[in-house]
Amino acid sequence: SVVERSHIPMHKWMLAFRFMASSKKGISAHQLHRTLGISYKTAWFMAHRIREAMRPTDDGQLGGNGKTVEADETFVGGKAKNRAYAKTLPSHEAVASLVERGGKVRSRHVPDVTAKTLKPILVEVIAKETNLRTDQAPVYTEIGASFASHETVNHSIKEYVRGDAHTNTVEGYFSIFKRGIYGTYHHVSAEHLKRYLAEFDFRYNERTALGVDDTERTEKAIRGAAGRRLTYRQPRGAQQAQA
Repeated sequence: SVVERSHIPMHKWMLAFRFMASSKKGISAHQLHRTLGISYKTAWFMAHRIREAMRPTDDGQLGGNGKTVEADETFVGGKAKNRAYAKTLPSHEAVASLVERGGKVRSRHVPDVTAKTLKPILVEVIAKETNLRTDQAPVYTEIGASFASHETVNHSIKEYVRGDAHTNTVEGYFSIFKRGIYGTYHHVSAEHLKRYLAEFDFRYNERTALGVDDTERTEKAIRGAAGRRLTYRQPRGAQQAQA
């Protein structure tokens, strides 16, 4: 498991799982270090092992007949002058998220926002019987024809809702994710961005609105540790991270 051969007492592992599963915006390695009385480097390793446990094992598909999935993309990081927070990511990294209304989210760290990159992801993740909702970005034009319906809103003219066409759900997810990245973690390397996405996806997918409380969410994360092992060389991230 992700806690295999660990020198950290089991009760501290259980507390760390609880903190990460129940903190909506995440908990930094600095806070784990202070709260659990362990070194910062150990806390950093623990947090990444727990994120690995949160990664879904059975993805399945989102949507289906009569269901609606919203797709959108956002960027995190970039030069300090281009954002309110100076330390987050040294580069401007793209994230694509797909959210089923009233259901789950699936996020990917993607190399670019192009139809060539996004189309295989949407086709793999979203059932073809689904109603797709996006903004008017041209990358979705061809992809949309693969689904039961495709409606868009034009944000460039400040159109945000037209009937059931909107991307408010996925934008709400991005809001939670960015508050955590900027407000809690401060520095996230591109190398590990996928693990932070797994963490935020997990909490969203196991949220209270879907009937999952903090204890159940923690137990699911712990069960996810079974059969997974994450080892690290002395990483650059342990020296550089503020998370």
